[in-house]
Amino acid sequence: MRFLPRLAACAAAAFLTGGALAAEAPTVQAPAGTLEGRAAGAVDVFMGIPYARPPVGLLRWKPPADLPAWAGVRSAVEPGAACMQPRPRQASIYANPPARMDEDCLFLNIWAPRGAKDAPVLVWVHGGSLTGGYGHEQAYDGARLAAEQGLIVVSVNYRLGVLGYLAHPALSAESPDKVSGNYGLLDQIAALRWVRRNIGAFGGDAGNVTLAGEFAGALSVMYLMAAPDARGLFAKAIAQSAYMISTPELKDERFGTPSAEMIGTYVAGTLGAPTPAALRNMDAEKLVEGAAKAGYFPLGTVDGKVLPRQPVDSFDRGEQAPVPLLAGFNSGEIRSLRFLAPPVPASPAAYEAEIRNRYGDLAEAFLRLYPSGDLEESILAAPRDALYGWTAERLARAQTAQGQPAYLYYFDHGYPEADAKGLHAFHAAEIPYVFRTTDRTPPYWPRVPDTPAEQRLSAAMSGYWASFAATGRPAAAGEPAWAPFGAEGAYMAFRGTPQPGTDLMPGMFALHEETVCRRRLTGTMPWHWNTGVASPVLPAGGTGC
Repeated sequence: MRFLPRLAACAAAAFLTGGALAAEAPTVQAPAGTLEGRAAGAVDVFMGIPYARPPVGLLRWKPPADLPAWAGVRSAVEPGAACMQPRPRQASIYANPPARMDEDCLFLNIWAPRGAKDAPVLVWVHGGSLTGGYGHEQAYDGARLAAEQGLIVVSVNYRLGVLGYLAHPALSAESPDKVSGNYGLLDQIAALRWVRRNIGAFGGDAGNVTLAGEFAGALSVMYLMAAPDARGLFAKAIAQSAYMISTPELKDERFGTPSAEMIGTYVAGTLGAPTPAALRNMDAEKLVEGAAKAGYFPLGTVDGKVLPRQPVDSFDRGEQAPVPLLAGFNSGEIRSLRFLAPPVPASPAAYEAEIRNRYGDLAEAFLRLYPSGDLEESILAAPRDALYGWTAERLARAQTAQGQPAYLYYFDHGYPEADAKGLHAFHAAEIPYVFRTTDRTPPYWPRVPDTPAEQRLSAAMSGYWASFAATGRPAAAGEPAWAPFGAEGAYMAFRGTPQPGTDLMPGMFALHEETVCRRRLTGTMPWHWNTGVASPVLPAGGTGC
């Protein structure tokens, strides 16, 4: 904790011993209005703070509207409703349905060390495929990061699914900019603006905000790095398991994907509500459930305004936010996301034949990385790398090319219950280690044992993440130095302990970069989890890649 002010160290001690520096409920007078929160040891907690008008009625599928300052004192001791989302159909390890859902859901939560002054700020964007999740999930509790590391932690709700990302020709016609979709992304920008205006009242430094997220949250971080409207609202970025996949364009069918407006027209027709008026008259729960049953899968929309172009093109052109970056992925991403993996072929010979047919001159490079000798592992590793590994390294390379420090990580840590279930280093397994919430995971999550080794790893990861948020350089007391990605491709592996290295997975990035380049040049092939035996037949080399 060398970078922490003395106050934060004292607050941490009080929090960890259950002590309190003040018994009364904390009150903050912010530009948005006066808030009364609750004390949690040495941390002040403010939950359910509205940052925009409720997006209901005629504001459904509108950009978030400013909320006037409220009069009097607003209670901020309970979280607000989660945004509308489908109910889980099965008990996956991620199933953690919210207690309350509502369209009126644009709330954020703040954990602040008591007496903080100019403290670094971490804004967390939750994951959930842009379909589910909420900012006050227990695993995202920011109390320990605030107490132990001196950070102010902010978590955000944003519109999800069809309510957050639907594009439609009639909705575009309503818009002054003639665009639609991206409402959830605009919510995140509104939350960042709220933080810029108000976080000083909580003791935060509005000029030292780190934007962070995992899975769809990391996708959102990547979108916001490419979004002109978000420029200047954050000083650093953390992307955990981001995926730079092909993205629907507002009006044009490209990369084998219908336009976002075509998708929206289909969904509206399936719901029997072809006009905005009919859609706005629908019950929110029926709308969300119906869209999910119709196969609607939310993504950002390349509309020329919020997202000016394909994210891969924005980063190629160096148009993304010029900020320090920490990014990485997990070795077992697909172990808990089996729907992203294609079926295992009947035999090694069948696998090799498929790869040679689909990858042509790249087949030998593919088979070296994903050999037929262990089909199960190769089937899991290929989409992991095509989605998450390639993206993490691409982001690190892009920021390095801008002259910004970038830090790459690889989470490869297992523990008994997870490993026994075949979930070694599964997708999102790193989150409780970062937040120091290994005892606050969802109901079906493999239990993390409370051992000195697990707590040391968690303390190390939270230290690296927090120091990056504070200074732009990840460091943890008593742990190895973490070098920037740079020319040597430096990274930090998190196994039982932090282990620095260089040149993670030699050949992995080059193969998937070449693959995506060839798909991009055709203009007709998407790139996402359709890799390996699920890949389209790739064009031959010599195409300009």
